[in-house]
Amino acid sequence: MRFKDLYTRVIVSALLVGVWTANAATDDYLTDEQRAKIEALKADVAATATTNETVHERARITWDWVNAHSMAGHYVPVNLPQSISRALSYPPPARLAALDLAVKELAIHEDDPNAVGPLVHEGGPFPAGSWGTLKQTYTVGTLPINAGGGMLVTRHFMSNHGRYQTDDPTAANYVSISTSNENAKFVVDSAQMGGMHGGFRGGTPTLFFRLAEGALTEGDTITVTYGDTGEGGPGMRMPTTSSDLYPFPLYVALDEQRHFLSLPIQPVVVVGAGTEGVHAFAPSILATDEAFEISVRAEDAYFNRATGQIPGWIVMVEGEDDEIVSKHLLDESNQAIQTIAHHPIETAGVYRIRVLLQDGSIQGVGNPILVEEQPERYIYWGDTHGHSGFAEGIGTAERFMEWAKEDAKLDYVSHSEHDIWMDDHEWEVLKNVVKDYSEDGKFVAFLGYEWTIQNFQGGHHNVLFRTTEGRERVPAQTHGTLSRLYQGLREKHESRDVVVIPHAHQPGDYRMNDPELEPLVEIMSQHGTFEWFAQMYLQHGHQVGFTAASDNHLAQPGYTAPQGGSLSQRGGLGALRTMKKDRDSLFDAMRDLASYATTGDRIILDVQLNGAEMGQRTPFQAERVISGRVIGTAPIHEITVVKNDTIVWQQNYLRDYEPTDSAGIYQIVFESDSTPMHPLDNPRGWRPWTGTMKITDGKIVTAKNTNFGNIAADAVELVDDKTLNFGAITRGGESSIFIELAELTDETTLQFDLTEAREFGGGPPKIRRHQSIPARSVTLRLNEMKDGLVEVAVPFQGYNDSIRLRKVVREGQMDVSFEITLDPGVLHGDYYFVRVTQANDAIAWSSPIWVGGFNKK
Repeated sequence: MRFKDLYTRVIVSALLVGVWTANAATDDYLTDEQRAKIEALKADVAATATTNETVHERARITWDWVNAHSMAGHYVPVNLPQSISRALSYPPPARLAALDLAVKELAIHEDDPNAVGPLVHEGGPFPAGSWGTLKQTYTVGTLPINAGGGMLVTRHFMSNHGRYQTDDPTAANYVSISTSNENAKFVVDSAQMGGMHGGFRGGTPTLFFRLAEGALTEGDTITVTYGDTGEGGPGMRMPTTSSDLYPFPLYVALDEQRHFLSLPIQPVVVVGAGTEGVHAFAPSILATDEAFEISVRAEDAYFNRATGQIPGWIVMVEGEDDEIVSKHLLDESNQAIQTIAHHPIETAGVYRIRVLLQDGSIQGVGNPILVEEQPERYIYWGDTHGHSGFAEGIGTAERFMEWAKEDAKLDYVSHSEHDIWMDDHEWEVLKNVVKDYSEDGKFVAFLGYEWTIQNFQGGHHNVLFRTTEGRERVPAQTHGTLSRLYQGLREKHESRDVVVIPHAHQPGDYRMNDPELEPLVEIMSQHGTFEWFAQMYLQHGHQVGFTAASDNHLAQPGYTAPQGGSLSQRGGLGALRTMKKDRDSLFDAMRDLASYATTGDRIILDVQLNGAEMGQRTPFQAERVISGRVIGTAPIHEITVVKNDTIVWQQNYLRDYEPTDSAGIYQIVFESDSTPMHPLDNPRGWRPWTGTMKITDGKIVTAKNTNFGNIAADAVELVDDKTLNFGAITRGGESSIFIELAELTDETTLQFDLTEAREFGGGPPKIRRHQSIPARSVTLRLNEMKDGLVEVAVPFQGYNDSIRLRKVVREGQMDVSFEITLDPGVLHGDYYFVRVTQANDAIAWSSPIWVGGFNKK
């Protein structure tokens, strides 16, 4: 029986026997009016396909149905909310067939709860990056699987476990299928799959085990084995990301029509591996009479929380000239995260944390600490943009919050889940998780979501609420343009209780800004570095401050390693400057623009202009004095002052370097521009840098990528003392490789033979598409170094990308104060901000300060 015929029979039978009439009088979760609309919808979809004339009405009814269904505790197929949002949010022609299939799938689950059988898994927990075997077994429900149907074995688009193969059972990542029914035979086939479990923005060929012979009926089982070792294979290479709900998605098709029904994601657990590194966290600002805590986190090679026996640590707090202020010994234990209660540091100054094993084989650091007698404000670190498996990500909401609170030691966070995948039940879960994990004075979680709409209708915006009680999201499904979002938020909430933050991935429409709702813009995330985006808001006259975030999709906010693909660099952080770590103080700091942004390092930054703080507007004066202090996590490379869209002052703090003193550690720095070629388009994609570097008149001793390097893309291989294979990727920022060079002369050159590559990345430009970059050779000459730096432009289609070589400065300044009298300004409304770059590629941006003009609030 064909799926369409089967679906029609189910609907008609239910209507004829009056099933829902009986339920309406007893335990139906819908009102009589809702039930009548939904039964009419099911009958209409069974009879006629959706058209452009009927799509919006049908989608609205389906949206109400999905939310009621979810609130009653019933399963909502994973892709169903997005199918509705595509119909409701965008103008015709919508994806009509997807809406019809969504209605049919939901009807199957509702009309017969046993129609689709259960799925269970066997295997795990799996150490990150290990070899393992996972089995998932589906038991056929009341709906049989006929010839032509079968099991679709998909991959989450963010996954990095082994690539499925069915050709060689003795090799890695072999996937097999078996069934309890001896008369049923499967063959290997493929089917197109898009969305979060396929090509994401388009269909891609996906492994499909097609039932070629026989039929499977209620009670029969199908087992899919990932990493089948039966014929000698090593198993499946497991992901490098730890998770409490790592997806290995399965879909079932009932017949040759291949309408794939999603099965619930199983809670496959991946844990961190052994200890390969360590990091420490402490408050950035302290008073001299203030006790505090140091958190020491052991981590594996992938920056997951380590597992197994954790070695003992020596933890030192050091002041000026490496004077040891305190020393702590942490014993060997099974706890990857340990906390040290530290007494007040009574002498004002800058202090740093160093952590190491007794033999020195593993070393780590913590963020700098500024101790002041009477702090005028504290710095609190947070991430306002991150995801879990509630939408297109991986992991649970609880895991997201635990990571933010314990692994990243954030002060505040928002789990800003995509609204196009969220139903009412999931919104209530997020509310409860926010309540459960928040502790004023320790950790504040803000309820929020991501308004997820394409750039031509307003672009992506994160929406945060001050509190949880009575908070309703204003989703893309019902408010599909930016003006409608602003209107809906104002109608449902007080403006003072809402913060909206646009970002550059599917960029917010920078021509529009509600000054009472939208105080900040996101300048950087794992998607790339986008200073141009903040500049577009400022140049359109909007008074906005800067923040950064991770946009992490693996339930790992705030301390985030690159994962490849769209999210190919570490995540950023937002810094809020206020006196208290409580809900109102932090929320008001966002609304008051008391914020700055970093690329993840907890750089301490203070900037003033004529006495005004970051994010403020000062009365008009022609004379303008800008001052500040930077306390870095690495030697400070440059401090830059930007007036409007022009650099007006810049200072290089790395010491001068003479080529005759040439042997030592160097840094190869790749950089590319992310500015879109056309207004309002998505940013330019990631630029790959792959190839071979050869040295003449010298030797390469060692080579490694930077901390938090992208394991998948930023790779180095020292072939011999003359040749290095390398890989890096950049999108508006820098990516570095450290090399130790020896036996250098004035004639030493480094030749980079770049291979052909292609730009890539999520939210691809729609006008200037990702482009292929031709192979070329670039030469850097040490005798052309000036102040320890030589640079060569690598232009491409109007973009001025570059490769630089600089001598690494181990003893560079990490605490810099500056004061500059700028050229007199003559215009009201000029704005100034400071950009700080460090020798380790980290960046910090102050929020702007405006001179004169009109306050927007």
